[in-house]
Amino acid sequence: MIDRLAIAKIHVKWIGARRIIRSAYPPIDLFEDIADPADWPLLMSAEQKTNPRLMETIGALDQIPPERRVGGPGASYLMAPFTHCSPDRPSRFTAGHFGVLYIADRFETALSETIHHHQRFMARTAEPPGWTSQFREIIVDADVDAHDLRDETTYADALRLDDYSESQQLAADLRATQSDGLLYPSRRQAEGECVALFYPDRAANPIHGRHLDYHWNGSRVDFYREPATRAVFRITP
Repeated sequence: MIDRLAIAKIHVKWIGARRIIRSAYPPIDLFEDIADPADWPLLMSAEQKTNPRLMETIGALDQIPPERRVGGPGASYLMAPFTHCSPDRPSRFTAGHFGVLYIADRFETALSETIHHHQRFMARTAEPPGWTSQFREIIVDADVDAHDLRDETTYADALRLDDYSESQQLAADLRATQSDGLLYPSRRQAEGECVALFYPDRAANPIHGRHLDYHWNGSRVDFYREPATRAVFRITP
C-alpha cells in the first residue's frame, strides 16, 4: 500500500508538450466560441430549449468545478476528457468516474503511449492489416504542482504495465485531497515522462500539430505516416 501522505510534489512546467488524440472527435462549439466559462450555464439553458442534443455534445459539464473550466480556441482538447469520461473507458489513473488529461513531455512519448493502446484495441477486435484510424497531435503547455511518482521502486504498484487497480485508487485518493495531478514515467517510452492532470486549467495554449496515420500489420503497429508530407516512419518493436 502506497503511503499517500509521503508522496512529494514537484512543479512541472512544460512548454510545447504533446498529446495525441483521434481526429474523429470534433471541437465543441460552446468551449471554443465562448471564451468566458461563466457565461456557459445561461447559454446552455437557452440553447437546450431548441437543441435537446446539446448536452450529448457537451457532455457532463458538472464534472468540472466552474472555477476550473477553460474556454476559447482549442479548449475542447482540454475540456472533453473531463466532460466525456465514462466507466466504459478506464485508464491508468481513473476508473472512468472522473476525467484525466494525459500529456507527454515529448512527441515520441505521446506516440509510444497511443500506439500501445491502439495495438491493444486492434488485437482485441481482430482488425485486418492496413492503415487505420487517423490521429491528431496537440501541442500544449502544462503547468502543475504534481505528485511525483517517478521512483519506480517506491511506486511500482502504481506503475504496473497493464494492471491499473492500484493506480486508479491512488489517483482517486489524491484527487479527493485536492491534488491537481501526477507526474510519472512513461511505461512505453524509455526516459519519457507524462503528467495526468485532474483539471483542465492546469494546461493551456493547445494548438493543432501534425495529422498521423498508424499502420496495423495484423499483430502490431509497424509504421506511422504524416499525410501532409507523405513521410512514413518505421516503428521499432
